[in-house]
Amino acid sequence: MTTVGTELTGRMLIAGDPVPGGGEQIRAVDPGTGAQLDPAYGWGGPAEVQRACAAAEAAFDTYRATTLEQRAVFLETIAEKIEAIGDALPERAHAESGLPMGRVTGERGRTTGQLRLFAQVVREGGFQGARVDPGLPDRSPAPRPDIRQRKIALGPVAVFGASNFPMAFSVAGGDTASALAAGCPVVVKAHDAHPGTCELVGRAITEAVSACGLPAGTFSLLYGSGPELGTALVSDPRIQAVGFTGSRTAGLALLAAAQRRPQPIPVYAEMSSINPVFLLPGALSERAAELGKEFVGSLTLGSGQFCTNPGLVIAADGPELKNFLDAAAEAVAASAPTPMLTPGIARSYAEGVSALADRPEIQVLARGQESDAPQSCRAALLVTDADDFLGADGLGDEVFGSSSLVVRCRDAEQVRAVAAAVEGQLTATVHASAADSAQAGTLLSTLERKAGRILFNGWPTGVEVGHAMVHGGPYPSTSDSRTTSVGTLAIDRFLRPVSYQDVPPELLPGVLADGNPQGVWRRVDGELGKH
Repeated sequence: MTTVGTELTGRMLIAGDPVPGGGEQIRAVDPGTGAQLDPAYGWGGPAEVQRACAAAEAAFDTYRATTLEQRAVFLETIAEKIEAIGDALPERAHAESGLPMGRVTGERGRTTGQLRLFAQVVREGGFQGARVDPGLPDRSPAPRPDIRQRKIALGPVAVFGASNFPMAFSVAGGDTASALAAGCPVVVKAHDAHPGTCELVGRAITEAVSACGLPAGTFSLLYGSGPELGTALVSDPRIQAVGFTGSRTAGLALLAAAQRRPQPIPVYAEMSSINPVFLLPGALSERAAELGKEFVGSLTLGSGQFCTNPGLVIAADGPELKNFLDAAAEAVAASAPTPMLTPGIARSYAEGVSALADRPEIQVLARGQESDAPQSCRAALLVTDADDFLGADGLGDEVFGSSSLVVRCRDAEQVRAVAAAVEGQLTATVHASAADSAQAGTLLSTLERKAGRILFNGWPTGVEVGHAMVHGGPYPSTSDSRTTSVGTLAIDRFLRPVSYQDVPPELLPGVLADGNPQGVWRRVDGELGKH
């Protein structure tokens, strides 16, 4: 395998060209030391946005016309190029994020793995959703025309890198992989928290574009102000969809910009979630102390900087819940401080915990160990009563980090009332024993309306990349509850159906042609098969 160059240049990548930014310069910050890292990255502006979007539009028709094999090979080549960067990639990601080397090395594997997974999806071809209703000229009282349907790519897609996953939700993450798999060129806005990691991966994708003989505008990487460059990117008339992972404030701003356009476009924004955990009586009776320790392990993983972090725990009050709280409080008090991704995230976390702790309805049960290190996370465990939770504003708001609020309920009915009152979530978790079956079944029907993924007897941190995964949920966890940003179903976000009625055979797309030359699964006259 040829090694990819690892010397950072501090430049954007627009349709294959390295371009210096003329705006404000930013550097990554080492979360462990607070030291700035070279090189500096100059922000781009409207001119760079227009150039990247124009190149993406120019590439679109050629790129979407690639064969299934060509597109699959392209995705696999990106994965190979990322791996060819070698140790320099996880080392830079570690320096910029403070995440442990084991975590970022594993994240690189997840990034390349999902690229290869989408290559399999493309080769299989079923994502095109081919349907054929042959004409029935002799049907009475009226003939049926020949109608065929497939899904086609929407057009150029804007992707915004996330702070908490410098690879798997960033330049070559799930949004980019699924958009490219669908046949859409991609323009990525790099995240300021890890610009060097973004450049290394961006260069790997650029090299893959060239190696596969694709139009240069198939991929571009921009650096710039979120409110300014981000809004300009979403507002550009050539962009046809947006993939975003970040705060609710930023996600709603992009959604508003997309809706203000003369032609509104879909924004697939993953925003905020507190991922409630429900502890049912049987489970608490059997393993309260064990659950308390496991909960804190999930809570403090990665400084709590996961979109699936368990930020809310709900249970009926009693001796078993006290046992859980005692074990959890002990584990929190023993937890070491860990670095957060950016100074801004650390500041927001500290302010969020302080705001909750200052409220009269809330009791602070435990805090993690203190530290003099910059931007460190000190875990927090807080508790309140269900009456206060249901009657007060803001107790269910996300605090991004290792903080969780326990809600004590009177009984099972109030547990369900709290479940019904929480906002839309990415996940909901239930810990139950066989004795809890009836209550769990009742609770499940409520949680189906609240969350995209429901777990039993596990913890929400950790998202498997596969065919059945849903990483999405009702608002405000995402802006569109019908979609997922993880798993193979993510490709559907960047496709739309088109029907072809009485189109001459020689003009039909290959997936709809008689004889099924692509050999893919299709629904022909209502029957699913490879015919």
